[in-house]
Amino acid sequence: MDTIRLHDLNFEESISKTEVQQAINGVAVRLNDDFKDKRPVFLTVLNGAFLFSAELIKKFNHECELSFIKVASYDGLTQNDEIYTVMGAEPSLKNRDVIVVEDIVDSGNTIDIIIQILKDEGVNSYKIATLFYKPQAYSKNHAIDYIGLEIANDFIVGFGLDYKGLGRNFTSIYKLKNTPMKNLVLFGPPGAGKGTQAEVLKEKYDLVHISTGDVFRYNIKNATELGTLAKSYIDKGQLVPDSVTIDMLNAEVEKNPEAKGFIFDGFPRTEAQADALAVLLESKGTEVAGMVALEVDDEVLVQRLLVRGKTSGRADDADEAVIRNRIKVYYAETAILKGYYEKQNKYHGVNGVGSVAEITDRLSNVIDTL
Repeated sequence: MDTIRLHDLNFEESISKTEVQQAINGVAVRLNDDFKDKRPVFLTVLNGAFLFSAELIKKFNHECELSFIKVASYDGLTQNDEIYTVMGAEPSLKNRDVIVVEDIVDSGNTIDIIIQILKDEGVNSYKIATLFYKPQAYSKNHAIDYIGLEIANDFIVGFGLDYKGLGRNFTSIYKLKNTPMKNLVLFGPPGAGKGTQAEVLKEKYDLVHISTGDVFRYNIKNATELGTLAKSYIDKGQLVPDSVTIDMLNAEVEKNPEAKGFIFDGFPRTEAQADALAVLLESKGTEVAGMVALEVDDEVLVQRLLVRGKTSGRADDADEAVIRNRIKVYYAETAILKGYYEKQNKYHGVNGVGSVAEITDRLSNVIDTL
């Protein structure tokens, strides 16, 4: 199967050039029958429908006129809730019979706006013709009168459809290739051995380990644009906004376009951050597979850290009161996320007591099911 790469994502051929042309022919035949005596105006929705519209007009055997309208709805893979008219139709559509030519109808938000514009213009009649239609995504009540092909709710490019400006020129249709990824949110209280296990799991599953602390330190030390921005908040004693952290994580993800998955360590910490991470991964065609948390009794943790404190040189490993407070803070943060991921059936608690190998086996048994 033919595969293409656009920006940071891979797409695989799903509809052949021949199938596309057959779909266009089917729509053209019906339009010729229905509009042979009406001199319609083909209202082409830019930018995506320009190829479909050109093919339809070449196959329309009667008098017709052509007009254009441009609206904005997509940003990358995500459809915006707000749609803006960028260029209105010319000449006037008042009392005209209009055929709205769309490349694809999914949610129906764009159609909603265009129909309102047509009503405001006082058209005599309007019909909707689309090359592709996603019945699973469509949420409006407007009839879609002419449909080339019904397709699944996949993100597609080709024949006018694009991803961040690329892909419009392909005559076949390509859908986003969903490469199975194991994206883990890894948690564990201080002293649970999370760092050790992250290194083991990274090697075993060929994942990229992203530690939020390491990412912050790298960006600040190297005075990157994001690091400088983060430092400006830190220097004022303020919390770094989630948007800055997400931008840092996005940069790390984009450094590894062929990754088989990521281990997110130290992020998210709040539901808002978890939502932001979900949006980030969705924009890459993937999602969090699960939150995996090492569970260890508090007294075991305290003793582990006190022993570690004798060699680590860390002051917060040597003071039992400080250790207990760190553990308390961890549970306060984790409880929020535990509930968040439990609602999605993505929370997995793993016994963190035993040898490194034993704990790795327990973690692997969970990860292998994700």
